[in-house]
Amino acid sequence: MEVHRCRFVPYPPSTINALAFSNTPVSKDQKTAPPRLAVGRANGDIEIWNPLHGSWLQETIIRGGVDRSVDGLVWIQDPNELDANGRTIIGKSRLFSVGYTTTVTEWDLRNGRPLRQASGNHGEIWCLAAQPALTKAQIEANGVHTGQWEGQNLITGCTDGALVLYSTKDEDLQLQRVLVRPSAKKAKIISVAFQDRNVVVAGCTDSTIRVYDIRNGSNLRTMSFGAGPKGGPKEIIVWSVKVLPNRNIVSGDSTGELRIWDGKTYTLMQRIKSHRQDILSLATGQDGTTIFSGGMDRRTVVYKRVDKRKGRWAEVGHRRYHTHDVKTMATLEYKGMSVVVSGGPDAAPTIFPLRQFGMEYQRQLSFLPQDPPIACASWKRLIMSFWDREVHIWRLAEPSKTVVEDDDLSPEQNRKLVAKILVKGEASITSAALSADGNILAAATTTEVKLFQLKTHRLENGSGLKVSKILVPSSFSFGARHIQFSPDEKWLCIIRQDSSILIARLLHTSTSTIVQTQLTKLSRIDRQIEKNVILGGLGAYDRTITKVAFSSDSRILAVSDLAGYIDTFVLSGQEDLTQALPLLINHIELEPSDDENSNDEDENTKVQLVLGQCWKRNPSASSLPKLPSAITVLSFRPSTEPLTNGEASHAITTRHNPNPIPHDLPSGEARLLSITATGDVFEFEALKGSLSHWSRRNPTAHFPEDSRKILNQSRGCIWDVNRSKERVWIYGTAWLWMFDLSKDFPHVETNGDMALKKRKRGTEKASGAGGMIPDAELGTGMSRKMQRIIHGEVAEWEDVPFHDTDMVDAVSESDDGDTAMERLSHGNGELQIFKNGGEERSSGRQWWRTYKYRPILGVCVIGDREDGDIGPEVAIIERPIWEADLGPRYYGDQEWEKGSL
Repeated sequence: MEVHRCRFVPYPPSTINALAFSNTPVSKDQKTAPPRLAVGRANGDIEIWNPLHGSWLQETIIRGGVDRSVDGLVWIQDPNELDANGRTIIGKSRLFSVGYTTTVTEWDLRNGRPLRQASGNHGEIWCLAAQPALTKAQIEANGVHTGQWEGQNLITGCTDGALVLYSTKDEDLQLQRVLVRPSAKKAKIISVAFQDRNVVVAGCTDSTIRVYDIRNGSNLRTMSFGAGPKGGPKEIIVWSVKVLPNRNIVSGDSTGELRIWDGKTYTLMQRIKSHRQDILSLATGQDGTTIFSGGMDRRTVVYKRVDKRKGRWAEVGHRRYHTHDVKTMATLEYKGMSVVVSGGPDAAPTIFPLRQFGMEYQRQLSFLPQDPPIACASWKRLIMSFWDREVHIWRLAEPSKTVVEDDDLSPEQNRKLVAKILVKGEASITSAALSADGNILAAATTTEVKLFQLKTHRLENGSGLKVSKILVPSSFSFGARHIQFSPDEKWLCIIRQDSSILIARLLHTSTSTIVQTQLTKLSRIDRQIEKNVILGGLGAYDRTITKVAFSSDSRILAVSDLAGYIDTFVLSGQEDLTQALPLLINHIELEPSDDENSNDEDENTKVQLVLGQCWKRNPSASSLPKLPSAITVLSFRPSTEPLTNGEASHAITTRHNPNPIPHDLPSGEARLLSITATGDVFEFEALKGSLSHWSRRNPTAHFPEDSRKILNQSRGCIWDVNRSKERVWIYGTAWLWMFDLSKDFPHVETNGDMALKKRKRGTEKASGAGGMIPDAELGTGMSRKMQRIIHGEVAEWEDVPFHDTDMVDAVSESDDGDTAMERLSHGNGELQIFKNGGEERSSGRQWWRTYKYRPILGVCVIGDREDGDIGPEVAIIERPIWEADLGPRYYGDQEWEKGSL
């Protein structure tokens, strides 16, 4: 395989300003939806992550826009209810954000849009906090029912010193009242936290922490920090405040000190100088025995309570997980997981253990999106990338025109930026696609879908692309979360924000492209999900479509959602350009309905004929099972024999019928590869609705052990299929694997298939971070082995039981095991063209891997090679974080940048 190693494709990282986990149960009798992590960035994007017992999947991205920023995030959960059958309906999980404006926004996770907004006559909102919900024990302690609302309101701190209460009652968002009016000093309130349901703690910029009663807005106490340090600012800024379960208050300020305050008397109990610069963020454990602080000096410090009776704390360790400021932190303790997530200007969320701090590795998630923001047109050697509102298109030179051995040859001569497009409007691009021949570009935002014609244009310094806008029908004036061209460039699949599926027909002429006015709407299978599940928790969010794939002959369409369901559709009939366009039977409205899933009877009556062809649901689609987790890779294996219809089109044989409806289906093999977030690999025969013979013989348990240990999810695949080879190249952000699908993996016998049995409690398992640290590498804490001595007799060394035996067992994941040699440097050239030796071609091995390329933004085919022995010509696009402009950072004593040495 011939590889172009590209680093010139830009993808600017965005600072993480806010982190928030959805509500997790604080008691065993409390029911909540599975947790999600919301990541707010400076460009206005909100990412939703699923912990997945340590797999950490980026499920979706709610795109921002111009001059938008997410500076605060909180989740709340509405009170649980009972339905008519006595089943518990878990309260809805609701996400709110602020962005240094006067507005609080609630987000619709299913549609990826603002659900409602509220604002008032006050200053810009700097911080946000959610009122604690009434627990079941508190309700029982106060009687059967006191009539008090059990939900959670919001409190906001403003730059003019105002403290504002927002009501979330009755599934609404309204400004309830301004609790505190701006003071004469106009001290900014930049951190807030609830001490209980009625008392809020506010950190200010005038060296004070103020405590208020939200029932009447009275000031209960003002805690002063005194004057600032000598030679520094007079005012101390309280960047972060947290409240422990025992009501004690923890604060981090601009002097780098952590202070613990008595929650009853509001007096200072202890101060610890742990940072050289400002403490910007704080996080606490659920039991209140651990505190974490992150600062401008890039340090993450952990504190433990050493004297429970006196409430004394001590610093027990620190690490530098980040290369820049640690701006925000959040903790998760749920079903065996116990982790802290932190973020800042270096853009990558970092996960490290909470209870097992120092005993487990940290883990850094990728700042690159799960769905690669790139596309290619192999016929014209074009690469397209997009971010925010920009689209860049590059052309790579052919290898025959590139002299790699010439040291005087500039890397810039190997590629050229041929088009640069700025999409008008305020909304960022959610998805973009490039046709196979490179003549059409489609770009979608949350408000509209746009098409552009690309034509080769001769310039003085070479050839470029002339971009012109394609006239689209008014039905395109809606947003889309995914768009995808079919390989034959005749169809455009549009996944709307509500996950409804639309198909547009494209007609190509020698000079232009015409878009069909009426769109075809496809209905997914009704999965019969119980109403109590849809009404509560995250609602229908799991039905969000995340992956779209066309077969190589463009006659089969497959989509998958976060729940793990796959729906397939087939194109019936053969094209007849003599028919009128469009020919409609039972007109389908495009307005979203209350239930997007139609039953089979309705599906058979809704048919839209376009030039003798129609899209309809695959009769075998219901046979495809629900997969264990969301699908991260969905791709059809290219067939060496093109699929054909077995009979002539019904539209041709019954020309006397004014409305001929074809009923024939494609015949042949259409194998669909599906890889889940938990690493399970399945290949289905889409037309039969069953596993392929290869997948039956090669379950995931038979794959190489190293491939099953990888923590980062798969992000895409490249096929190398011809009459002599059946290979697939699967890639993630830090790895690339090749599997030969023409061979079977050897079956390795286990000890009674012990791997399938449930793990026993008391064994070592990861908490959701990077895996356990071997005893030989432990730098802090005691060993996990002890030697028991009974009556002077020394026994064998034995494992120390894991202390957290009350939690439910979690799925154990281990580190990816990258060695230092595999993390080698990538050279100083932005573009390198080489062949990865004759190793993978001559050895005939069944699988091959490399960790040489990282972090991988995407991989795409840019050349159609006739020589089947060499394989495809691909471009591996890397976007190292160290090449991005992340702004200045703090350096302490005896700290220097590597580049200056």
